[in-house]
Formats: sequence, structure tokens, C-alpha cells
Amino acid sequence: MANIKSAQKRIETTKRDTLKNKARKSEVKTYIRKFDEAIEAGDVDKAREIFMHVDKRMKQAEAKNIFHKNKVARTTSRLQRALNNAQ
Repeated sequence: MANIKSAQKRIETTKRDTLKNKARKSEVKTYIRKFDEAIEAGDVDKAREIFMHVDKRMKQAEAKNIFHKNKVARTTSRLQRALNNAQ
């Protein structure tokens, strides 16, 4: 454990930030799974709704450096291609 007060504070803020980032990543993963399930079921309207939500959340996470910009682009492209093929 750190002895310096500012280092102790940084450890606490890092823990807090890590939990927030984990929650955001988990939320996105959950919506991607729901998107894939909707595509499998053939429910294109629901998949389109979920896609819009996933795209927005991933771009917000990208702005906060939770996801790398290339991962966001790659994932968005994959989901959009799946949505287009399902129609």
C-alpha cells in the first residue's frame, strides 16, 4: 500500500474508474449478445433498435478511452453488415 496521501487517493480513484469502465464494457457486450439473438430469431426491427443503442454507447465509450477507436469501427461494421444481411 502507498504511504503518500496523493498516491492513496490515486489508488482509490483508479479502483472507482475501473469499476465504471467494467460496467460500461459489460453493458455493451450484453447489448451485442441481444443483437445477435435478435438476428438469429429474425427480428430485424428489434435488432435495428439494439444496433442504434450499441452504436451510441460504443461511441460514448470511445470518447472516454474505454474502447479503442478501431475496435468500435470494427464492431459497428460487423453489426451493420449482419443487420443488412438479415433484411
